[in-house]
Amino acid sequence: MEKIKVAIIGCGTIANSAHIKAYMANPNAEIKYFCDIIKERADKAVQDYGCGQAIEDYRVILDDPEVEAVSICTPNDGHAAIAIDCLRAGKNVLCEKPAARTFEEALEMQKVQHETGKVLNIGVVNRFNTGVNVVKNMIANGELGEVYHVYVSFRAHRSIPGLGGAFTTKAIAGGGVLIDWGVHYLDVVMYCTGDPQPKTVTGQAYCKLGKDMKDYTFTKMWAGPPNYSGTYDVDDFVTGLIRTEGPTISLNGAWAQNIGVSETYIDFLGDKAGIRLQYGSDFKLYSAKNGALLETTPTYNSTDMFQNEIDGFLNCIRTGEKLPSHIDTVILSSKIIQAIYDSSDQRKEISFE
Repeated sequence: MEKIKVAIIGCGTIANSAHIKAYMANPNAEIKYFCDIIKERADKAVQDYGCGQAIEDYRVILDDPEVEAVSICTPNDGHAAIAIDCLRAGKNVLCEKPAARTFEEALEMQKVQHETGKVLNIGVVNRFNTGVNVVKNMIANGELGEVYHVYVSFRAHRSIPGLGGAFTTKAIAGGGVLIDWGVHYLDVVMYCTGDPQPKTVTGQAYCKLGKDMKDYTFTKMWAGPPNYSGTYDVDDFVTGLIRTEGPTISLNGAWAQNIGVSETYIDFLGDKAGIRLQYGSDFKLYSAKNGALLETTPTYNSTDMFQNEIDGFLNCIRTGEKLPSHIDTVILSSKIIQAIYDSSDQRKEISFE
């Protein structure tokens, strides 16, 4: 098979830790461009990986007919515009999560994907995680019985990223902990329960611990260091309840809380059995049989989810297969996240019925 020429737009953390390495490991891919508005990042990628051309303007990619696939690894405010431009230029797109800052932007991305017929996948990488797929299959096979409720916890002590930077500026990121961490957790729930349509959503988002930036105490800061002259106008805690055509879903999430324990898990509650999935790790199955209560920790051979995601993206360009990460499916998460923020702002329940 002729190699698929790839462009990486945004050469920051997620590009270097996941996308680039996965493309380099796929024999059917060839990276032609590394693009970043900070040229030094693109230059460093060319040097580090020994391939490609460093550019600052992604429009160079649009005009190159050789490029078939693009990974968008920019801050959230670039997702919609860059993805739409790439689709209209005939490129297939893998855009990092979240799809966009708002549901409206995500809908426009979906509209253009339908118009062009090119691939638009979103980086909800847990859909390519081995353990998550084991859980999904167990639920689909009825091993939990009716899954009537799912509880989601993505709470950390004091882990606000890059205080005063892109992550904490709503105009850039679209939100805080919900759109940054919560999108992954909600997507796992939706995927494992068959992507049920949301019916009603209620939620409340809080901007509390980080808003007085100079008084925010922390031990470390990913995406740091803090920029005290920057902006902090996003949520560092969120809670919500979603009614779907399937289970109800409740959530509590925190970048920062005055509880010094991190709790990052998802509970799937069924009438026959339940599962606690530790995010990014293994899970336990709780059940009853022959008058005894059972606790089981399944074992399985895991494969790298980012490699699975990139391999699947490249393969679907050739085969036309519609992956579970396609915009048509993932847009449900954007719809729910927007509804939680809208519910918080309006202080009322949002109904889709």
